Amino acid sequence: MTATFRPTNNLTLPIGWHRLSATWQGGEEVIQQSLPHTQLAPAWQLLLLGDGSPTRHLQLLTGEPTEVDVIDMSLIGMDLDGAPELIKAVPGPRLRRQVWLRTASGQRLAYATSWWEASHVDEYLQNRSLPIWASLARLRTELYRDVQGIYYGDSEALESGFDETGPFWGRHYLFWHHGQPLTLIYEVFSPYLTKYLGSTQLSSINAEI
Repeated sequence: MTATFRPTNNLTLPIGWHRLSATWQGGEEVIQQSLPHTQLAPAWQLLLLGDGSPTRHLQLLTGEPTEVDVIDMSLIGMDLDGAPELIKAVPGPRLRRQVWLRTASGQRLAYATSWWEASHVDEYLQNRSLPIWASLARLRTELYRDVQGIYYGDSEALESGFDETGPFWGRHYLFWHHGQPLTLIYEVFSPYLTKYLGSTQLSSINAEI
């Protein structure tokens, strides 16, 4: 994996990030209405569609602290970086950060890419090895997590990184702070979480009960 994820800080366009090749995706309207349980089970909907902290949720599920492996901090300037359209809401020039979220014992649970205004990132990520939620909680930063997109799809790189077979569920959202967009985040969750959340889909019989 070290060959796949090489940190870079130069101003030339860096290595890419790992967006799902989606076989299905939904926008804000789908997110507000929720999905049929035969498509996405209730526990998974709480994780993907809720506005709570995934870092905190993962810690509660596993009983272990959620830790971060930073695999990329890249200055991308004004490039749109193949990111969701909402990247335009984050002022440039921008910095892209890629991380694995894992248990303290080493089990990878999620992958995340975030885009920040480069000149302000140090204000909010004073310790870049901490999860974003932990960094902002230390600063007592008031935030609103605005989930805007949900995805179901494949990624060879994430199959290798998670050591799990896809497809995977992912999402993207904006963090708002004082009425202004702070960062855009794209997250993908490992199927390993079925150990705690159960199957990602309910059978039609169970869904009717």
